[in-house]
Amino acid sequence: MKLFAIKLFCTLGMSLCWLQSGAQTLNEAKQLYEEEKYAEAKPAFEKFVKQSPSNSSYNLWYGVCCLKTGDLEAAEKPLAFAVKRKQIEAFRYRGDLCFLTYRMEEAVDMYEQYLEWLEKKKRDTAYAEQRLDLMEDALRMMERTEDVQIIDSMVVGKEDFLQAYTLSEESGSIAPFHAFFDETDVQTSVYMNQKKNKIYYAQPADSTYRLFTRSLLLDKWADEKRLPMNDEAGADDNYPFVMPDGVTIYYASTGNGALGGYDLFVTRYNLNSDTYLAPEQLGMPFNSPYNDYLIVFDAVKGLGWFVSDRFQPEGQVCVYLFIPNEHPVRVETDDIELKRARASVRSIRDSWRKGEADYAELIQLAHQEIPFGKPQIEKDFELVIQDDHVYYKWEDIQSSEARSIYQKAHTMKQELEGIEKKLTPQRMDYTLTNSTERKEQLAASILHMEERRNELQAQIKELEKQARNAEIRYLKLK
Repeated sequence: MKLFAIKLFCTLGMSLCWLQSGAQTLNEAKQLYEEEKYAEAKPAFEKFVKQSPSNSSYNLWYGVCCLKTGDLEAAEKPLAFAVKRKQIEAFRYRGDLCFLTYRMEEAVDMYEQYLEWLEKKKRDTAYAEQRLDLMEDALRMMERTEDVQIIDSMVVGKEDFLQAYTLSEESGSIAPFHAFFDETDVQTSVYMNQKKNKIYYAQPADSTYRLFTRSLLLDKWADEKRLPMNDEAGADDNYPFVMPDGVTIYYASTGNGALGGYDLFVTRYNLNSDTYLAPEQLGMPFNSPYNDYLIVFDAVKGLGWFVSDRFQPEGQVCVYLFIPNEHPVRVETDDIELKRARASVRSIRDSWRKGEADYAELIQLAHQEIPFGKPQIEKDFELVIQDDHVYYKWEDIQSSEARSIYQKAHTMKQELEGIEKKLTPQRMDYTLTNSTERKEQLAASILHMEERRNELQAQIKELEKQARNAEIRYLKLK
């Protein structure tokens, strides 16, 4: 009798603790789950999994709660278990988990299996097909990850990230919308060109954010025009930045095939036809399965910034400082883990050149204010010999062998620049023409130039490497 009383007391005590902890019954937890209140349902499902670790439904629900609340590491085991037990929805959510952790091949595999199950059960497959297309796009994008040097990063509150940008006057300026227009309800940015006579910004229109521009007429911002970047229902365009040429516009959008939330895009304005090219989605590491907001280039400083909330707590973003490539070069490796790390920016040090370059001066330059008209470094080219040793003039190259090799690379660069200049108008013509015959001609020409461009980029990279090694050998022997 005494033993029974002790057991009863313990059971009642545990139940009381369970109730006082705010935990729910299974039905209550499932109700919260269906209402997408995942943070509230999560503790209950965690306890149910501990009580019945072989219950595949408990594992699925707990795994989804972890996924939806950003606890990706905790989501792995229960979702993998639910997949093993053939819980149909587990394939979907584990695919999403693999996507968010840059395991794109696994994400594709999960959604292919998910689609097969839906077809067998004669259920609607539209969502799964759309997500599978997205996963496949992400896999291709990761394969083409750009080899860009990210030299610094800073985690700040989302509402404060504009403060991390210090543009030279020649590159224009960026200000919060609420500060520029004195309207507190609109959370976006305003870009003003270097002449201070034109602005670009986003504001609500038809329940979404759209891009607009205004010109300075006398002393007022007037002549508002909407930029026709995106007409996709429910999608937002935001955070514009315009290059000094006045025609190249970078911006963020949740449409146009964005991987997750906002992605970064670029388009170009045709002065003659008053139209814009079809937007081009930037690649990785600039874009991600998360929100990527604002990319900015400063030609005077030779630096750029982009901001993302990947792997950050809610309300926080990371601002990345990088060195833009004159011509994009891919991360060339068969090591999938290395490519995944570079695509996700797991560590900015992964992108540094061998020897861990001292980027202190560039980081300091990033925060300096440079007035309009300040002279830049005069240079015929830019050849990195070592991390802290860059050549700009032909007389800088001391080795005759290195000079001869680099002259070949320099000639190829000039050809490459010519190709790039021809590609832009031909792509624009392809977008605008209605003639099938003309489209076929342009498609063949564009494809030929793109193939030649890729060949030149690979050859230039190899010749620069040879020139660099020849110069280093000469300097060591000297």
